[in-house]
Amino acid sequence: MFTGIVQGVARVVAVRELDDFRVHVLEMPPAMREGLEVGASVAHNGVCLTVTAIEGDSVSFDLMRETLRLTNLGAITPGQCVNIERAARFGDEIGGHSMSGHIISMAEVVAIEEAPNNRRLWFSLPERLGRFVFEKGYIGVDGISLTIGDVRPAESGDVEFSVNLIPETLSRTTLQDRAPGDQVNIEIDPQTQVIVETVERVLSQKSGV
Repeated sequence: MFTGIVQGVARVVAVRELDDFRVHVLEMPPAMREGLEVGASVAHNGVCLTVTAIEGDSVSFDLMRETLRLTNLGAITPGQCVNIERAARFGDEIGGHSMSGHIISMAEVVAIEEAPNNRRLWFSLPERLGRFVFEKGYIGVDGISLTIGDVRPAESGDVEFSVNLIPETLSRTTLQDRAPGDQVNIEIDPQTQVIVETVERVLSQKSGV
């Protein structure tokens, strides 16, 4: 389990390509490596990955075909950075919201609005996921727990939503470098998904009686 409170960014120093498979090697600072062992879970841009090797400050992770298909990690090149969060431990403070590290889709950055001391980003999400997106609801964007600002329909039929970012979030994450056209990883709030799907199922059963 993860909390969506990103602990910092780590630079990808090497990428090894195989058939429908990748190995990412990250340069992780000492504070992020403390107590880290092979087999541990670490979220990269919100994607739960398993540590496969540790050599000094270099930590390796395997990415399988489904991960490459569903997330933006398949487009990562050496020198780029990813948001990092170690798995939550029992007793840790949950400052964001409970996240599984299982990405449901990607969303495109469609607009950026600048204002003093904050920034608003707009994203376009596939229409099929729009029913899970509510104003003031939770959403995971590249592993960051965020509160949804506004929601609006897009001309394409997709759903657009915004998030407001304070300077602390921008300074600690890769969202400071996002630009229109970029793809971000999306994790829908698990509780919202369960509630919506349960209500839909109950209503469907009633209408079929």
